[in-house]
Amino acid sequence: MSTPTQVSRREFIGMAGGGIVVLVGFSALDGIAQERRFSYPTDPNAYLVIGDDGRITVLTGKIEMGQGVVTSLAQMAAEELGVDLATIDMVMGDTDRCPWDMGTFGSLTTRMFGPALRAAAAEARAILVSLAAVRLGVAKRRLTVRSGSVSVIGEPVRSVTYAQLARGKGLRKVVDARAVLRNAAQFRIMSHSAQRLDGREKVTGEARYAADIRLPGMLYARILRPPAHGAKLVHLDTFAAEAMKGVIVIHKEDLVAVLHEDELAADQARAKLSAQWSSVPPQPDTESIFEHLVSATQALHEVAAQGDLSSGRRQAERIFQMEYRKGYVAHAPLEPHAALAQVSATGATVWASTQTPFPTRDRIAKVLGFEPKHVRVITPFLGGGFGGKSADRQALEAARLAATCGRPVQVAWDRREEFFYDRFDPAAVVKLVSGLDREGHIVLWDYSVYGTGERGAIHLYQVPNLAIRTGVAPVYGDAAQSPGLHPFEVGPWRAPGANMNVFAIESQMDLMAAAAGVDPVTFRLRHLKDRRMRKVLQTAVASFRWRPAVGPSGRGIGLACSTDAGSYVASVGEISVERSSGRVSVSRVVCAEDLGLVVNPEGARMQIEGATTMGIGYTLTEEVRFRGGEILDHSFASYQIPTFSAAPRVEAVLVPHQDLPAQGGGEPPITTVGAMVANAIFDSTGARLSRLPMTPERIVAALAKSAAPARGAG
Repeated sequence: MSTPTQVSRREFIGMAGGGIVVLVGFSALDGIAQERRFSYPTDPNAYLVIGDDGRITVLTGKIEMGQGVVTSLAQMAAEELGVDLATIDMVMGDTDRCPWDMGTFGSLTTRMFGPALRAAAAEARAILVSLAAVRLGVAKRRLTVRSGSVSVIGEPVRSVTYAQLARGKGLRKVVDARAVLRNAAQFRIMSHSAQRLDGREKVTGEARYAADIRLPGMLYARILRPPAHGAKLVHLDTFAAEAMKGVIVIHKEDLVAVLHEDELAADQARAKLSAQWSSVPPQPDTESIFEHLVSATQALHEVAAQGDLSSGRRQAERIFQMEYRKGYVAHAPLEPHAALAQVSATGATVWASTQTPFPTRDRIAKVLGFEPKHVRVITPFLGGGFGGKSADRQALEAARLAATCGRPVQVAWDRREEFFYDRFDPAAVVKLVSGLDREGHIVLWDYSVYGTGERGAIHLYQVPNLAIRTGVAPVYGDAAQSPGLHPFEVGPWRAPGANMNVFAIESQMDLMAAAAGVDPVTFRLRHLKDRRMRKVLQTAVASFRWRPAVGPSGRGIGLACSTDAGSYVASVGEISVERSSGRVSVSRVVCAEDLGLVVNPEGARMQIEGATTMGIGYTLTEEVRFRGGEILDHSFASYQIPTFSAAPRVEAVLVPHQDLPAQGGGEPPITTVGAMVANAIFDSTGARLSRLPMTPERIVAALAKSAAPARGAG
């Protein structure tokens, strides 16, 4: 994916010359869209341009941030068109050239946009075959398509290429998303591993990110930031900064910035600003936030219920009451937020690291007073997002500054700004009461989650008496949905809410299995009727070569299951604990996943490996430290993400399910990591940890409290 030049959608289509332009409508997806609480527009919103040189350009509002969709979407188009993958050019996240899209998040690209893209390509193939039938003088049923060429069956010499058919043909057609698609048995490109189309650019350093874009006469901006969330500017002295040669100081409403043609000079100018800020009222801190979340929650929303909890309590021979906690987690992408804005009297162009190009365009238009059609957002590659680049503060800042000074302005956050303005994965509390009857069956499940949403809270285990509630509105969102709940903004973080909920659920399942004297796998299967989940769990433990044992067995092996984004996943891991220091090493993980139709198997395995490794972070080290609105972590020196030495050996196992439409693959594997490691720590030491992250200090404390000796493996 290259950084596009400035051409409008109309101009781009014109540049296709005699090419065939195919437009797709999403009417067939309306039901899915409504279920997911968003809807695609009725206007055509996905394009394929088949150029007269035989190359195919795919335009999509989705963006590439490392998850590999630049390759998998190209595979879908190439498969249905009947062309080689190498002939596909991807243009992504350009609001002038691409169709509208709500953004890239929620593991929705493959399962929501993918079917429509395949439909467009299938219809384009049908159009081209019809043209070839006329050109070759044969019936369509006598034709076959391969590598961008249509030939007569049994007479390969009688053929015509897509390039020859497209030349001089100005065909425009609206495509029904229910077009006939190829089935898995016919795939030549889909369901086969493909090298990443962006791989060479990224390993050679040719790939361009928002902070790499340069324009003549551009200025670098450095913005004055408050010391804490909620602090207000009381006094500002800009004299020393303004005395520097070439410095422009802008103070416009809440925005104070210094601009210069040289980055270092801009840094020096910001250091010369003298500011006084109001004090911030006392608020919760890293340790007191949990009591605050519970007390500040005004009401619980019931998201699932069956049976009667009172009856479940009466039936229960043993009751297990637990409280699980998780702190705030930062997105911490390798690439901090950046944007370059160029604004004129008639419009604006903004290059931004954003997961949401079109919503970002609309917000920029609003602050500048333009119609959205006069604002263009171009999204280069992103160096990681994980949900944290759904917000666009840096793009709005760049646009406002460029509009004020009349020159292109780049805003590139440093790591301290990245932590300060990150919309963290929220801290959360789960209160869980469960019960087992005399035969060891779960008869009670009373579940309440505070601080985060319902994602991952509804499990597949058979429980006759159950209630699941959340203190956040069922639609997952930020602090604005629950005023006063969080001391700063929060937002989506890879599988938002599910990491906490699965940690609580699967830890409780493990706890009950041990109390019942039953192997953790056997205990889960006893309560699972869902065939898909059973198969995934059985595949994972078979690949791991699990030997049944009642925990704690002393081996340091744990497992966890979950469903997320339409996929089913089970992870089994092996760890070691250094008892004196509390340090945990995760040596091996087997993760089995059923994600329906697999577009790019190697890409899917990469997602499992990446999600598992990232999960080690929220599990063992990642927690934002804060005091009221003051963020105490400013860099990776104190906020520790997994390094290469912490990465386990991950064995990714794809469970075949080709008759099911493709499901999400980027988020599900991360949801099981927390509980898997917690259960393995218990299996190794007998200590049960109920707070994430499980830092060495917390593990040492748990070991000191634990009196349960490790038993020999059974």
